[in-house]
Amino acid sequence: MLKLKNLALCALALLPMAVIAQQPAPSTAQTEAVNDHRADEAAIEQVMKQYHAAILAHDGTALAGLFLPDANLWLNVLTDSAYALAQAKSPTAQKVRVSNYRDFAKLVTTTTKSFDPEHSNVVIHTDGTIAAVYFDFVFNVDGKANNRGSETWQLVKAADGWRIASIIYSSEPPPVQQ
Repeated sequence: MLKLKNLALCALALLPMAVIAQQPAPSTAQTEAVNDHRADEAAIEQVMKQYHAAILAHDGTALAGLFLPDANLWLNVLTDSAYALAQAKSPTAQKVRVSNYRDFAKLVTTTTKSFDPEHSNVVIHTDGTIAAVYFDFVFNVDGKANNRGSETWQLVKAADGWRIASIIYSSEPPPVQQ
């Protein structure tokens, strides 16, 4: 009887190993897909680093090169509280401001101020052809927070690599000190 119990315990202990052994190994295609996904995420992270470097260097040409040439969507959306403050100053204030990357690249090139955007909580979703990047930001001007909010980029994988198609961000500027 003792031998039968030991045999049953051994079989019970080996059962998980038998189940694991029957699991199919990842296919080459699955492994390549995971590697491609990681490579795409790394390439998108590189675009974000190039964006930051271009702003720090006041290099509007490099900044503009990160966008699709015909991309034109750049939206700045005031938060409800920022919009209420803006309306108190000017009843015609707009909640959604439409611009484009060319105007921002020109500002980056011509300003004498020091710009330093900080990104945190970055989340990248991609299928290898299109991507969405969502993150929180603080936009520093001359070392002080000038704006903060959340930002989303839509990117496409063009023939020459990942390019930004649009940027949309919420805007919560700090209150103006009187």
